[in-house]
Amino acid sequence: MSIVQLGRRIAGGLPAAEPYMKAAYQGGQRINGRLAQIWPQLIRARTEKITIAVTAYCNLRCTGCRYGRDFMPGRQLPFEIVEGVLEDAAAARIPSVRLYGGEPLLHPDLPRMAETARRLGIDAYVTTNGLILDRKVAALHDAGIRKFTIGYYGRHADYDAYVQRPGRYARLVESLESTRARYGADKLALQFNFLLSRRSASVEAFEALRRIAERYDARIQIDIVHYSLPYFQDGPELDLQFVPGEDEARIDRLVTHLVNVKASQPGLLTESAASLASIGDWALRQSEMRIACDAGKLLWIGADGSVKLCYVTFDLGNLHEKRLAEMLYTEAHHEAARDAFRLNCPNCHCERGARIEKDARSFRTYSDAAQAMISTP
Repeated sequence: MSIVQLGRRIAGGLPAAEPYMKAAYQGGQRINGRLAQIWPQLIRARTEKITIAVTAYCNLRCTGCRYGRDFMPGRQLPFEIVEGVLEDAAAARIPSVRLYGGEPLLHPDLPRMAETARRLGIDAYVTTNGLILDRKVAALHDAGIRKFTIGYYGRHADYDAYVQRPGRYARLVESLESTRARYGADKLALQFNFLLSRRSASVEAFEALRRIAERYDARIQIDIVHYSLPYFQDGPELDLQFVPGEDEARIDRLVTHLVNVKASQPGLLTESAASLASIGDWALRQSEMRIACDAGKLLWIGADGSVKLCYVTFDLGNLHEKRLAEMLYTEAHHEAARDAFRLNCPNCHCERGARIEKDARSFRTYSDAAQAMISTP
């Protein structure tokens, strides 16, 4: 059993201990981070979660995503390859896997994948657009899935415009109503991933989502629009990007609001107040944020079988050529973790919350900033 799994098991039995265990873990990570700044050779890959894009097929055409179009068109992982990944992950004591796409609910073998993860003792959850969740949830719940994260892009016409399909927001609401009526919060956790972009960065947009989250007993994660992916260098996706010199005021207003919501409803937002306070800098400074990355805890697998340390870079191989076990914890894997820590990469904002919390200076800076925001809402 890994340290992460042990901590989760103890916290599960003693809920009151969870904040203290998390604080102790993060404190240890900050000490490790200080030491690694002096001796980078201390950094080694230690995978805690694998993200698997089981398919590139999707039933939407979101403005900020090109899966199934320009990115891996027509690609989908067969069950046998995913089964092998899960077997190798279990053997390596990797505790968590995220199944996504494209739209993972379109993969006919998704319940088998979920059941395999459960049988092997791996915590699995699914990221979906939610449009057909009501039609698929029973099989996945039976297979062991207890958490779904759902992309959120606004309400009504805003949502339909972003996904480039009319009437889809109404279908999402119908799906959520049916799903929650069948499975209450005690049986199924829901989380909305709020895409924070130039279109959505307002207190009003967040408050609309808060009402929806409260209606469906869901939590909220803030996802800043990507800037480092190749297809964000031109095209309509540029309209989603924040513009320094123009967007500071409304981002500052929203971030202050988020920090105060965190103070009043600690369980609603998934990340810490310090992480929330850093959102403005990540959105506007982007790759200029020089905070060590701990992508050494991640692995990303594409629908074409490609294996990377993270979504953007650090190729480790392809599952159509060799098993995951042959790529795990090799010198190339450890060197990729060190390169990520040293930001020898496009320096995206992935794992920004963990990066803030594990870097002593950043954690102190943004914790102080959050406290100042709470005192002056």
